[in-house]
Amino acid sequence: MRERLLGYWALSWVGLIGNIIALPIIALIISYGPPLKVANITLAISLGWPAAIVGIVSSAALLAERKWGVTLTLVSLSMVISGMAPYSVVRLITLQDIYGIGGFTLITTLLSTLALIYWCNPKHRRSIRL
Repeated sequence: MRERLLGYWALSWVGLIGNIIALPIIALIISYGPPLKVANITLAISLGWPAAIVGIVSSAALLAERKWGVTLTLVSLSMVISGMAPYSVVRLITLQDIYGIGGFTLITTLLSTLALIYWCNPKHRRSIRL
């Protein structure tokens, strides 16, 4: 019998939908404008799109109940946090952009950190899945 994990299915679906929506949002931020244009392009190509693609694959694996989906989710969330945390701090300090992209990336970083803590729960790796 499987162990019931609170939030497993909801977070798997939120991850899939959120990562699919993230791809065009990242493209929009790249074309946003001159402030930090080089940083926007660099982070989008090196971390943004790869993290979203890994997130899509990991969410699909979680929905298919594969054990490696949890590991891939941890990798994807770590990529998001490692790219967005410094970017949001720099954007907030240099541009005082709390209600724009800087605030959005800060909120995304905090939510990703909470999701990372949730998916680090050892029960996800102990439960019997395919």
